[in-house]
Amino acid sequence: MSDEIEPPDGDGDSPAPRKRRRPEPTPQQRALGLLVRREHSRKELARKLAARGVEQDAAQAAVERMTAEGWQSDDRFAEQLVRSRANNGYGPVRIRAELGTHGLDRDAVAAAMDAYDGDWTENARDLVRRRFPRGAEDLAQRRKAADFLARRGFDGDQVRAAVRFDPDED
Repeated sequence: MSDEIEPPDGDGDSPAPRKRRRPEPTPQQRALGLLVRREHSRKELARKLAARGVEQDAAQAAVERMTAEGWQSDDRFAEQLVRSRANNGYGPVRIRAELGTHGLDRDAVAAAMDAYDGDWTENARDLVRRRFPRGAEDLAQRRKAADFLARRGFDGDQVRAAVRFDPDED
């Protein structure tokens, strides 16, 4: 009797059993897979589907269907993006510009910006407080703070109000 174990089919030359391949997902399934992870604008969703090899007509049809069924909403996407970027320290100028790159019209951008319930000037002050805990004491620090806020997308009035704050006022 041999110590070797025989394979169940008797011949030792057969390859390991193959796993069944999953069928290629439909454009709607791909779109839904993207949307369950996070919100996407119509433009972004169509671009991502095309990048995954979906034909343009099929991608557009999938986006239309997702929108019709409520899975995709440019308004919801815009509001989520405004909240997210504002919470990460970005100002309204930069956020408006980013929303424009997503193919949203002016009305949708304006509605999303109006829906934000935070105070942009207070957000700018918080950023300055974190960056300059003792306040922007001299002109050089005030300029640094102002430049920082401008790069983050705050407008001139918000920048001026934020760099003039007194950290001991709180």
